[in-house]
Amino acid sequence: MFGDIMGMMGKLKDTQEKIKATKERLNTVLIDEQSSDSKLKVTLTANRVIKEITIDESLLQDKEQLEDYLILVLNKAIERATNVNEVELAAVAKEGMPNIPGMDTLFK
Repeated sequence: MFGDIMGMMGKLKDTQEKIKATKERLNTVLIDEQSSDSKLKVTLTANRVIKEITIDESLLQDKEQLEDYLILVLNKAIERATNVNEVELAAVAKEGMPNIPGMDTLFK
């Protein structure tokens, strides 16, 4: 009985370390998003840290339009980054989960 508990604790610790390593790796996964007319481009990491924003000169003439572009493109990029982040972390967590009834449906 105690061997099973110790084995599960070891698996959980290994899983925590893998999750930490995955989070660090996600800092290097870049997500690029742009407006439909390519006037605004953003790059962020899968951990949702903005790395670069490129703005076409024409957008600098209209503050409201620039704000609209930023909101739309950043939200799309954040959504994509969040999806990558969640899929990667769920895969690591599911891989390390002990065989407990019902746990297999937790990440679906």
